[in-house]
Amino acid sequence: MARHLRIASAQLGPLHLADSRKSATGRLVALLRDAHMMGAKFVVFPELAFTTFFPRWWMPDQDEVDAKFFERAMPSPETQPLFDEAKKLGIGFYIGYAELTPQGEHFNTAILVAPEGTVVGKYRKIHLPGHADHKPDAAFQHLEKKYFQVGELGFRVWRFLDTITGMLICNDRRWPEAFRVLALQGAEVVALGFNTPTENLHYPEPPALRVHHHLIMAQSMAFQNATWLVETAKCGAEDGFRMFGHSVIVAPTGEIAVKSQSEEDEVICFNCDIDLAANLKRTMFNFAAHRRPEHYRLIVERVGAEITPENR
Repeated sequence: MARHLRIASAQLGPLHLADSRKSATGRLVALLRDAHMMGAKFVVFPELAFTTFFPRWWMPDQDEVDAKFFERAMPSPETQPLFDEAKKLGIGFYIGYAELTPQGEHFNTAILVAPEGTVVGKYRKIHLPGHADHKPDAAFQHLEKKYFQVGELGFRVWRFLDTITGMLICNDRRWPEAFRVLALQGAEVVALGFNTPTENLHYPEPPALRVHHHLIMAQSMAFQNATWLVETAKCGAEDGFRMFGHSVIVAPTGEIAVKSQSEEDEVICFNCDIDLAANLKRTMFNFAAHRRPEHYRLIVERVGAEITPENR
């Protein structure tokens, strides 16, 4: 009998600087209940789901940033109701948040939480976009390199709800190496939360083109790695700064199974045939039969692009 898992993407509309983590948690609980009504057993929430996307703001007082936006423990008193409700409903979930470790390290983090309410997996974002310096003339800041350290836990997978599940966060979706490392560990499902500005900070780019890139990346990464991919947005205009939605669940065939229609709180759900991923891994994307890693060394030996001398 084929394995099926009903997975929901629980998109979150705007959170503003004035919004509390308690109020954000209340909205996440409401989304969790909606997903439960749809029969979901696994819910994917966004990146930095408990706060506004604070890296758009230059804030010199790190103690104030830590107090307002970072979690020293998960669950915390403010976020505990989400864990309690998930345990009550018997639903597992992925969620992103800003983590402050006991050692004073700052990470953009996501966790997998089992239906029993226990944290079973943690990922810390590796591909941090943006900059660390203040750009006063920019329309907004993108200061992930200021507020976060590069994650050090690597790309891992977990046995979760009768699947092999991996986690990524936002900008990771642009780097095929991240997906391939998960696929080489047998990933059947990849959960990914994101907050993506509608405007490109670095150069003019039509919003429709940004959405186009988002969707073709999701489809190609799912297909080329034979995985189900669940990408969930936090979106809408936060204090006037807009982020696009287009949360998606993509099949291992590269087909979009379902997509959100708004930039507000919204749940989409699909009954995912998990064995479809396994079948593609045995056929078209049979890595053991077709990969030639002896010719891929440059991928890990070189960071930046250079002209290879013999090809000049």
